[in-house]
Amino acid sequence: MTQVVGTKVKIIAFALLATVAVPARAEDSGSSFIDDWLNVANQAQAEQPHWMTPLVTVTPRLEQEVRVDFDFARLPGSKGTLDNYGGGKGVEIIPSENTELIIGMPPYQVLQPEGGKPAKAGWGDWPSFLAKYRFLSHNEQHGNDIVTGFFQMLTPVGAQAFTNHFYVMQPTIAGGKGWGRFDIQATLGEQFPVEGDAVDRRHFGDPVLANATLQYQAGIFWPELELNDTYWPNGVHEGKNQLLVTPGVVLGRFDVHNRVKLVFGIGYQIALTPQMPAFRNNIVITTRMAF
Repeated sequence: MTQVVGTKVKIIAFALLATVAVPARAEDSGSSFIDDWLNVANQAQAEQPHWMTPLVTVTPRLEQEVRVDFDFARLPGSKGTLDNYGGGKGVEIIPSENTELIIGMPPYQVLQPEGGKPAKAGWGDWPSFLAKYRFLSHNEQHGNDIVTGFFQMLTPVGAQAFTNHFYVMQPTIAGGKGWGRFDIQATLGEQFPVEGDAVDRRHFGDPVLANATLQYQAGIFWPELELNDTYWPNGVHEGKNQLLVTPGVVLGRFDVHNRVKLVFGIGYQIALTPQMPAFRNNIVITTRMAF
């Protein structure tokens, strides 16, 4: 057990160092192209609220950062544990005043069943990109609100134990409203399978995903409470839903170098619908380097 914990700590530490190095090199390059790009990002972020990105809920705000997350979940019954390294996060950039593009990376997953059964490990499906378009936004001095649309694509490149075997596209609408130090951020989206085996796609169930985060700023601390819900209108789980509550805290933004800032956080997901849990509980860790 000590060796396993030590390995997890080393992986997290390595990812944190990587998030520091990438934007720092970009900042030091001094090219006019990068200067122009960063000016666009500055303008885009000045026009929106300056809340913190939650642990699980995708923020409607436009961000520019390198992000790596980690999940350590206990599965229902005697299925064991599932560790997720990377969380499907990656590089987030603001290419224009009202858009953001996220290039994700496949998560590396380790499934450890109970009862001495052999572990399974490998890459999960690739969240190849998520594109945001900001429809409206006002910073704290002019309304403190935002509405954004997302479109994400998931590519089936994962190992046999962790893949859906088909592409998944997910349109989402997101919004938020703030009152002083308090804000609410929420998303509503649905996943649709494309390509792949017809039977697998029917079983998938076109899940509807809804997330809401209540957040408060107390200096560098951003305590939050999230509700994360998945409902299956059809498929093998037709009519069922899973509701998770996620208390947590995000810390930041800590100055590192020029515009580069460090953010990290931790939360604990708890299944409130035990009849249909993907997991009983889950530790969520996030590391980010904004630039």
